Amino acid sequence: MYDWLIVGAGFAGSVLAERIANERRQSVLVVDRRPHIAGNAYDRYDDAGVLMHQYGPHIFHTNSDAIVDYLSRFTEWRPYEHRVLARIDDKLVPIPINRTTLNALYDLDLKTDEEADAFLQSRAEPVEEIRTSEDVVVSKVGRELYEKFFRGYTRKQWGLDPSELDKSVTARVPTRTNTDDRYFTDTHQIMPKHGYTRMFERMLAHPNIKIMLDADFRDVRETTAFRRLIYTGPIDEYFEFRFGKLPYRSLRFEHKSLAQETFQPVATVNYPMTEAYTRITEYKHLTGQTSPNTTITYEYPSATGDPYYPVPRPENQELYRRYQALAIAEENVHFVGRLATYRYYNMDQVVGQALAEFRRIQENVPAWTAPPNGKRVESEAGAGAGAVEIDRRVLS
Repeated sequence: MYDWLIVGAGFAGSVLAERIANERRQSVLVVDRRPHIAGNAYDRYDDAGVLMHQYGPHIFHTNSDAIVDYLSRFTEWRPYEHRVLARIDDKLVPIPINRTTLNALYDLDLKTDEEADAFLQSRAEPVEEIRTSEDVVVSKVGRELYEKFFRGYTRKQWGLDPSELDKSVTARVPTRTNTDDRYFTDTHQIMPKHGYTRMFERMLAHPNIKIMLDADFRDVRETTAFRRLIYTGPIDEYFEFRFGKLPYRSLRFEHKSLAQETFQPVATVNYPMTEAYTRITEYKHLTGQTSPNTTITYEYPSATGDPYYPVPRPENQELYRRYQALAIAEENVHFVGRLATYRYYNMDQVVGQALAEFRRIQENVPAWTAPPNGKRVESEAGAGAGAVEIDRRVLS
């Protein structure tokens, strides 16, 4: 008997498992259909001895002191400021677009923010109403830079032209007139010193938490008694696609180990204009690892595969709202995380959402909740034993 069944061992599920086990002293079973914890943030040492990210680069950045303080209970940090280059016209230039980018592309000598701003304004095209991703970029930097940096990349990433996507997609990437070449400008730009998986292991190392991997929620709920459910998977799948599938973009990763110290000058190089892949990532830049070998990943967007990115179009949001109405009416079930709320959240945002959900649980859910299978059973807080307890039977 478990007080809580949590579906998904990523950020949302693991944060809530840790809080419930530590603060409420209740028993938790965490299930995940993958053979590992940490969700998409899962990292591992490959055969070349390089710490790499299985599902593409994950760079932690946030402006929230509270979120950093919380995660610092489970990891030490190393400072890391992410820099990205884009291959444009056979040149590697900084992205987001900044003054250095403009000088390199157009053989200019812009020396001040004002000069760079005047240059961009001379190329910007007025847009009466900003509705789409194309509108956002063209109104700021003009059509030529839009074509070079955004249109091809967006078509590959989303399988749609920017004119078909909500303005939020390209609004995530700023345009700068200074020479700041950092991809993010958040107060905290850090990486877990020993990797994300180690951080998750420490987060889940509580005797009240048991973990079952390679396990499907639909099977587990038929054979396991629990009082309350936290679901972090795809919301449409939970309701058996009653209104149809919510559209997602997926990714395919091609990992390659090389017998050389480095491959490229920065962690990530984007390919907006050429190639079938969108970017190449080299992980040693992220981790600070010293090794005679290096590992890189080619990233290919796909229409099929694991769901990664909700497709931001009005009709998709309308479909999600129909599922959201079902979720609100579902008793004793909490829907948390990117897939369960059909939002493209950064890692810190998922942690913040999970902590906020825990506060709501503390305020609204008594020490024991709805009885399983119609029977009232007293809580057995403190059930389970050991550190990170994983059901290894499903891994054999």
